[in-house]
Amino acid sequence: MLGIGDLTDKKSDTRSAAIAAGVILLVATAVLYLMPNVIVRLGTISPWLGTGFGVLVILAFFFVFWLRARYQRRRDR
Repeated sequence: MLGIGDLTDKKSDTRSAAIAAGVILLVATAVLYLMPNVIVRLGTISPWLGTGFGVLVILAFFFVFWLRARYQRRRDR
């Protein structure tokens, strides 16, 4: 049977997940919006530098979601 504390914890978890998703979305949007300009500027120095930066940004995007999923799995045990 669910108690009052159980419902509060689930609401808090849902709110926390929504806030985390919102922050990740805002940061990712800002980074991906600015990324082409940064790549072009780095590309004037070296095409490899621009390409490397683009690859690292995209990998970082997936790395954040991998870390979040790993945290969620450990927390739910």
